[in-house]
Amino acid sequence: MRQLLPLLLSAATATSTVAQSPATTYRATERKVNDLVHTKLDLRFDYAKRYAYGQEWVTLKPHGYATDSLRLDAKGMDIKAVSLVRNDVPTPLKYTYNQRKLLIGLGRMVPAGEAYTIYIEYTAKPDELDIKGSEAIGGAKGLYFINPDSAVAGKPVQIWTQGETESNSAWFPTIDKPNQKSTSEISLTVPSKYVTLSNGALVSQTPAGLGLRRDTWKMDQPHAPYLFMLAVGDFRKTTDTWRGKEVSYYLEPQYAGQARAVFGKTPRMLEFFSERLGVAYPWKKYAQVVVRDYVAGAMENTSASLFGPHAQGSAREVADWDYTLVEREIAHELFHHWFGDYVTAESWSNLTVNESFSNFSEVLWAEHEYGPDAGAAQAYRSRQNYLGNPANHSRLLARYQYADKEDLFDAVSYQKGGSILNMLRTYLGEAVFFSGLKTYLTQNAFGTGEPHQLRLTLEQASGQDLNWFFNQWYYRPGHPVVSIDYAYDAARREQTVTIKQTQPGPIYQLPMAVDVYLNGRPQRHQITVRQVTETFHFPAASRPELVNVDADKVLLWQKTDNKSLTEYAAQLRLASRYLDRREALAAAQTQLKAQPADALARQLLTAGLTDKSPVLRQFAIEAFDLQIVAQRKAAAPALARLAATDASVQVRAAALTALGSLKDKQYLPLFTNALANPSYRVQGAALLGLLGLRPEQALARAATFEADNKGSLTVALVQVYGQAGSPAQWPLMRTKYDAADPPTRFSLLGSVGSMMGRTDDAMALTEGITRIKDLTVRYKPYLDASRLIGLLRQIEQQQATRPNAALVAQMVTAAVAEIEAAK
Repeated sequence: MRQLLPLLLSAATATSTVAQSPATTYRATERKVNDLVHTKLDLRFDYAKRYAYGQEWVTLKPHGYATDSLRLDAKGMDIKAVSLVRNDVPTPLKYTYNQRKLLIGLGRMVPAGEAYTIYIEYTAKPDELDIKGSEAIGGAKGLYFINPDSAVAGKPVQIWTQGETESNSAWFPTIDKPNQKSTSEISLTVPSKYVTLSNGALVSQTPAGLGLRRDTWKMDQPHAPYLFMLAVGDFRKTTDTWRGKEVSYYLEPQYAGQARAVFGKTPRMLEFFSERLGVAYPWKKYAQVVVRDYVAGAMENTSASLFGPHAQGSAREVADWDYTLVEREIAHELFHHWFGDYVTAESWSNLTVNESFSNFSEVLWAEHEYGPDAGAAQAYRSRQNYLGNPANHSRLLARYQYADKEDLFDAVSYQKGGSILNMLRTYLGEAVFFSGLKTYLTQNAFGTGEPHQLRLTLEQASGQDLNWFFNQWYYRPGHPVVSIDYAYDAARREQTVTIKQTQPGPIYQLPMAVDVYLNGRPQRHQITVRQVTETFHFPAASRPELVNVDADKVLLWQKTDNKSLTEYAAQLRLASRYLDRREALAAAQTQLKAQPADALARQLLTAGLTDKSPVLRQFAIEAFDLQIVAQRKAAAPALARLAATDASVQVRAAALTALGSLKDKQYLPLFTNALANPSYRVQGAALLGLLGLRPEQALARAATFEADNKGSLTVALVQVYGQAGSPAQWPLMRTKYDAADPPTRFSLLGSVGSMMGRTDDAMALTEGITRIKDLTVRYKPYLDASRLIGLLRQIEQQQATRPNAALVAQMVTAAVAEIEAAK
């Protein structure tokens, strides 16, 4: 599962955290009374009622002890019949059902290990379920009908499923726990115009009546119930192969031409992960499908991953994407097919052995495909996602006590866990680390795992006791908080480094590398921190130019590194790693905020404008304050070159945005030329630059983009209309707002507010104020609600002398009250 929430947080200022219930109940792994063996489903769909009519034959075996009963999860269904099937002959069984659990009496004691088959006829009614999703997974209906009555013009009719965590039991009865595994056969009777997808291989397609077809998908390898899936809709399939296995991509027809532009690296990912892990991709095929209105980011259903609509786009949209949007996600879901599908977390408490590994894979693939800088940039994003929210710091990685299993899908299970694996890889070394992972996968194949099993296999591979590592990182919350101080003793020809741990709670054991640079060359020293305060001594014939602690830049810690800016300048010049350079640029940025005229800091950021990493070039662009004359003189010539010629559309757009803040007429030709760039990002930045110089010209150019705008260009178009347009453009602004995802809506709120301050249309005012209020209420835990209340008050003030002043005052008062009352 890849979360959608981080996308939201990246677009809004996270100023508070979600209150979670006290987590005091120990969550034991579900006891296995019966083992799933095989699940056979035959499903028909009622699009009008949003029902699924199901027949199920589920084969099980008592686990360990004889039993005379079976308990299945079955949410919100009508149960029509329950029978025991022997030699194809059904015998009705007694059962009780409370809309959540189906308890079946087997009629006799069935010995442990003896297979038996139960037949169930039922109706699934997911839209009638009284059940809610979570922040990470926005729905829990299991089965979703999208636009089934074709009421929304231009929107496809689809059916798809989302099983994690325990929602698949809303569309078929099962033991809906991650420590169960079953082979499957799923038959789907659908309108013959639609394409279907499910787990495993498509083994038959047969006519099923007027305009209908019955597709049967068979998975002969066991997998957890939450990984069962189906998708039905008007998809176009594009097919590749890898080692003789089918690799396919299912997209809406208008996006099918971009299937390989989006998913085409999948065969190479399969090869890379198979080689690196020493375990070939274990499933018979791999498919990826994109659906509408998805309730999360993406999901690793066995052999058939499902993605939200952000994973399909036009050629121009796809060209604008950076690694963090979809390619990272493709790697994430694919890696789950080893860590999550092949070896599944024994319980939700052990989610780290699923999600931490897939988070780690995002670093692995970036590093492999784009080089060490790209991998390190992704690792840094991950660490900061965890460190940036203090609520994460009190949560365990292996979490056996929690209020709700949905709470586990957070930056601890994902980003902290992935960062820990990256540390462990560096500590053990590539060969030993991946040898241990191979053993873990092999020993637990088609079964379940937990961190203790991971530890044992890594100990076997390395010959080392790793209890100390797992105890402090997996079974304890938080991370080290340190200060680092340096001193050089010329008489002793000795460099000292003092590391002090200041976090509450126990001290961490921290092995790391320290590079001492003399005459431009590093001398590496391996140390291990074990005390609250510890001083390390290194021989140095002269004062080092740089002492680089954690030279591999993998530790998950918060550090105060007491280096001078001169030392950071040496770090930028001498140390080659991505994070070395980023730290130096960040130090320069901090210095310029304190002393805007500092020449050395300005020099470092100027050097950053030509860094080999596009991420760091963009960082340097955004670190300059161009309203300061000296900084503007240092940066502007380089910014103009970057805006015109940089290979990265993100860098070009950032440079145009920076220059646009100057409102300097000399850049008018630059903005005008950039409006012809094929990139929506670049066009959007150029249009806003033009807005600051020639509002009427920007308004005219915005109108020419109405037929073709996406992403950043849409945001810019709405901003131009909000600031310089007339109320006649509100319907288009409203349409763009309503079609946008939540992060984009946040970026449009200011423009909506600008238009609301100027319009005299009462209906438009109602629509605009309601949208600002609704979005603020929905995402209040993740944003600065006071800022958006301020936006509403600004509208009220601007409308104070206009015809609708009383109406606006009433609406704003009500909206503010609702926002303040929201949790």
